Amino acid sequence: MSVTWYECKVKYRKTHETGEQKQTTETYLLDAVSYTEAEARISEEMKAYTSEEFMITNIKVANLAEVHPFENSDRWFKTKVSLIAYDDKTGKEKKTNMYLLVQANDVKEAFDNTNQAMQNTMGEFSIPAITESSILDVFPYFSDEEYTENRSETNSADEELIEESELV
Repeated sequence: MSVTWYECKVKYRKTHETGEQKQTTETYLLDAVSYTEAEARISEEMKAYTSEEFMITNIKVANLAEVHPFENSDRWFKTKVSLIAYDDKTGKEKKTNMYLLVQANDVKEAFDNTNQAMQNTMGEFSIPAITESSILDVFPYFSDEEYTENRSETNSADEELIEESELV
């Protein structure tokens, strides 16, 4: 099952370290099944994040294949990865681009983290571009642990149903 990531821009009054309040627009990323769910989820996340009034100014589908968080990193980088395939008939190299969002502290670390995220890829790939993203935070529907727990609970429930149906 593929995940659809939505970029949500939220405008609100933010209190800075100096104590002054300024109107800011920040970008967040979350996964959802529809724009409606994305709007509901970003509203819930922002209610927990700020007590100020906020306005969702834009929601769009993000052109991201995967999101890779890394511990001890505070910024998000959009990495362009070119998957390289060889056409046997023409003998030419074909590149297919995809974009990853990788968490890192700087561009070099983003490059290293992208290589680490792609290490299990069977084919060849290159990394032609890495740019810092305006995304401030990512709100996945499940954390990796919750996803694993949920999948094992679902599999256990499926196994019980299969065993019950075999008894009938």
